[in-house]
Parts: sequence; structure tokens; C-alpha cells
Amino acid sequence: MITLYGFGESGNAYKVALMLSLTGTPWRLEFVPFFTGGARTPEFRAINEMGEVPVLVDGDVTLTQSGVILEHLAARTGQFGPASEAERREILRWILWDNHKGSAQIGTTRFLMNFLAPDKRQPEVIAFFQGRVRAALGVLDTHLTGRDWIVADRLTIADLSCCSYLYYPESWGVPLTDFPAITAWLDRIRAVPGWQHPYDLMSRAFPPAR
Repeated sequence: MITLYGFGESGNAYKVALMLSLTGTPWRLEFVPFFTGGARTPEFRAINEMGEVPVLVDGDVTLTQSGVILEHLAARTGQFGPASEAERREILRWILWDNHKGSAQIGTTRFLMNFLAPDKRQPEVIAFFQGRVRAALGVLDTHLTGRDWIVADRLTIADLSCCSYLYYPESWGVPLTDFPAITAWLDRIRAVPGWQHPYDLMSRAFPPAR
């Protein structure tokens, strides 16, 4: 059975968990206590030298970085991957965009506003990142206007990469109601059999006492 290392608040781990759920792939989640330094221990760095989640262990294959893991699962399951070389390049383009402009900006802003100690939250830094988030969402909203999915005419791992942080309830200061094409797209993904809210799907990624 596949093991996914992660924790509930991680949108990058949620991307992988959602892919596993939508494809009906058996998996278990190994909780990593990120907020108490669990990703920086020597034991965890022996699994991933980068000190990050997600990590996916599939038999004798250990993978890190959500985009690489999504590509592996698409090939493994035959689902949500490319149907041509042109689609492969377009999926890769949007995953790379998301890792740099989408999830990276939203995840950082969400962390600064919700998980950083209040006395360390710097309004000017948060405002800067909120501007970056708004710009990124504007790009995605424009792309989705008049289309159902990011690539081709069906759900792909490009959608699963780009959507994950947008389902979390914590504020990052930019309302999704400003982006109607994105909100409609999120509703379409939500309607796919196997979809679960991050904190439902990842509930086993919380400490037992939570």
C-alpha cells in the first residue's frame, strides 16, 4: 500500500491525497508533526533531504515534490494524465506555474496570516504577498474563462495541483468571489466522485489528540 507523509494543513500533501482518493488508490497517511519541527529531524531528512512534505512511498519508489508525485500517480493509475505529448507539456507548464505563482504564494500568505505567531506577522509583508496572490488568481481566472478545465476537456493533474490551497477555510485576504471562473471550476472539481474537503480527507494527518 502507498504511504503518504504529510499533515492536514499542507495543501501540497492534500494535492496528492486528493489524487489518491479520486483514483481509488489504497493509501495510508503517516503524520509528520510539521509545527513542532517533525520535518527537520534527522529521521525525516533521511526520507527527504529537503525536509518537506509530501513524500510518497510506493513500494521501492520514494518520491518528493507534489508535481513529481502527481505525474507518477497519473502514470501508475492511467487517470488524469496527458493524452498526447502536447497535453503533457501543457500540464507540466501549469504545474510549474502553480508551484511558483499559485500554491507558493497562497500557501505563504495563508501561513503568514494564520499559523505564524501573531507578534511575528508583518502587515507590509502580508500585503505584498496578497498582491502576488491576486495577480496569480487573475491569471488563472482569465485562463478558465470559457473553459471547464485547465488543460484539454477533462480533469487532469494540472487542475489537482492548482486547486488544492483554494479549498482551505483559513483566510489569505483575497476573496474568491472576485474570480467567478475559478469558483465555478472549484465547484466542478468538488462534484467529482471521491472529492473530499482537505480537513476531512486529511483528518488522519492530525495528531491523535486533535
